[in-house]
Amino acid sequence: MHVTNATSDEQIARCFPAMLQLRPHLDREGFLDQVRRQITNHDYRLVYIEDNAEVTAVAGYRFAEYLAWGRILYVDDLITHEEYRGRGFGSFLMDWLIDEAQKAGCAEFHLDSGVQRFDAHRLYLSKRMNIRSHHFSREF
Repeated sequence: MHVTNATSDEQIARCFPAMLQLRPHLDREGFLDQVRRQITNHDYRLVYIEDNAEVTAVAGYRFAEYLAWGRILYVDDLITHEEYRGRGFGSFLMDWLIDEAQKAGCAEFHLDSGVQRFDAHRLYLSKRMNIRSHHFSREF
């Protein structure tokens, strides 16, 4: 598996079908504009995995620094397209993100998750994350 950074409009647009499953309020044009704004204004990064030329999993993340935690990698979005779940794409992407946090010298790795996302929570817990008010984090 290989993680690709979505930098072109075409790459960003290819991530939309998977992201729509996590963020159903978005439309294709609004998605591209929003991602571009977040990249420009908030150091947002969008990455994806593909298999047989199909995007299987997508993550949006950023580096941030807080008094409470120090430097962290915060995952805004993490989704495996429903057609590809159970094949390890989400786990691989999560490991890649954790590795990115460690390489960047982050003290912790954070994400928030809706309380109804039980399958996602099993993945987060398997990655040794801790539940803090439904806020997941991993200390290094």
